[in-house]
Amino acid sequence: MIVVFGSLNADLVTRVGHIPAPGETVIGPGYAVHPGGKGANQALAAARAGARVIMAGAVGHDGLAEAALGLLSAEGVDLSLVARLDEPTGAAFITVDAAGENAIVVAAGANGHARAETLAGIAWEDGAILLLQREVPEAECIAAARIAKAHGARVMLNLAPAGRPDPELVALLDILVMNEHEARVMADALGIAEGNPDAIARVIDARHGIAAIVTLGAEGLVAWTGGVRRTMPAPPVAVVDTTAAGDTFCGAFAAALAGGYGFTGALQRGVAAGSLACTKAGAQPSIPDKAAIEALVAGQFV
Repeated sequence: MIVVFGSLNADLVTRVGHIPAPGETVIGPGYAVHPGGKGANQALAAARAGARVIMAGAVGHDGLAEAALGLLSAEGVDLSLVARLDEPTGAAFITVDAAGENAIVVAAGANGHARAETLAGIAWEDGAILLLQREVPEAECIAAARIAKAHGARVMLNLAPAGRPDPELVALLDILVMNEHEARVMADALGIAEGNPDAIARVIDARHGIAAIVTLGAEGLVAWTGGVRRTMPAPPVAVVDTTAAGDTFCGAFAAALAGGYGFTGALQRGVAAGSLACTKAGAQPSIPDKAAIEALVAGQFV
């Protein structure tokens, strides 16, 4: 069981020759509208990886709400805790260059009014995981984490978009997922002098008792938990679009962990899912299903 408290967006995506610099205008050939938002992406990734998923958050009453919820509904994600508000549905404006790299501007809209109190009525299962990101108010993330901990659930935070987390939230975490930039932000927030991702994850694990994972793009990841270091290579893939690769890792990793895999097995499935997400355009349309993940794991790690 995965409970995701986070953002739901409609993504407006255009492909460009290069990411525009400040003050520069770049012409794209067209655009597509896809469901997105870090919370929704991670919820969909967990569901496609085989988990039972409850999504909690907020959308508006506008047309973009249907775009934001469409794939989640189709994949059987429980949307009963998604509030409909008199605010615009969140939107992300995404440019993707010829190498598959992206630049993103997010307009929060209804996400800024998501409330954790909706989680109070959940029948939490043994082994449940609450999955958080940073596109909804941090005070509400703290409240959500308190509710989850009170019911014996583990709390996992993806420190994205990057920012210094409230120490109160850090104290409630069991698992922390970061990319290299986010790891440096976290190190600064915690007063960690070490500058490389490996050392940062080691110190977070040792000092705070939080399983720390740093994703390294094409190089895979490094993770520390319980004083044990793990590294994981990323399967080589033809990169089309890196949008939602990190979200896909988080959802698939959480699904595997909640489904009974050990930490290493869950990392393998997260890395495989994140790599597969880079091979297709768009955020949620690129997220792989369990069969594809397991096939890549079997070919890469077994």
